[in-house]
Amino acid sequence: MIIVVVVIVLLILNALKIVPEFQRLVVFRLGRLVGQRGPGLVLIIPGVDQIFRVDLRTITHDVPAQEVITRDNVTIKVNAVVFFRVMDPAKATVDVLDFFNATSQIAQTTLRSVLGEHELDDLLANRERINQSLQEIIDRQTDPWGIKVSIVEVKDVELPETMKRAMARQAEAERERRAKIIAADAEFQAADKLTAAANIMGGHPVAIQLRYLQTLMEIAAEKNSTTIFPIPIDLLEPFIQKSRIDAKMKE
Repeated sequence: MIIVVVVIVLLILNALKIVPEFQRLVVFRLGRLVGQRGPGLVLIIPGVDQIFRVDLRTITHDVPAQEVITRDNVTIKVNAVVFFRVMDPAKATVDVLDFFNATSQIAQTTLRSVLGEHELDDLLANRERINQSLQEIIDRQTDPWGIKVSIVEVKDVELPETMKRAMARQAEAERERRAKIIAADAEFQAADKLTAAANIMGGHPVAIQLRYLQTLMEIAAEKNSTTIFPIPIDLLEPFIQKSRIDAKMKE
């Protein structure tokens, strides 16, 4: 009698399964799919039902580095990260043998094929657009398995050393070009301002004399040098006129 009770208790304990919120049980009865169960307490028939636990949490998968030849014939190594989760546990169990490995393989082949369609400059400059394209393609291919790919991010792009040196020289040349353009633009603006100032001062002789005197004061501030400069006759004209008037008055 005790043995019968023990067997019954063991059967009941074996028939009761506790399923967490983030899991589902896919149940097969005599080999036929009868659906998914959970979360909470689930009752199955021991010896008749076969169960598979499927995790519904988002899975983060690092795609191994792939060697890619870009459209402009540059060989690079690229790795990426894929975020996906199971949306339909029954499909993920019945329609594919190992959904994790299958998703990984799809991500690797898609990464090589998509990046091979772009030139290196496009790959480096438009990373966000390429990530979106990868996500859409991989998600479309895994959808029949009940898998939802939410994010695909290209992590690292490893360039050959020769390409790194070439890009460094290109960046340096670009910086020099910008510096020359800025310097030329500054010279042009300065010449334009000087021309405008010369035109204004040309119509006012007194302004020219004042500017000349200011320049003399600036030169005189340098006490450690001797400077010889001519004095314009126009500047001395008032003194000459006064001397002539004084001479006439004395006569």
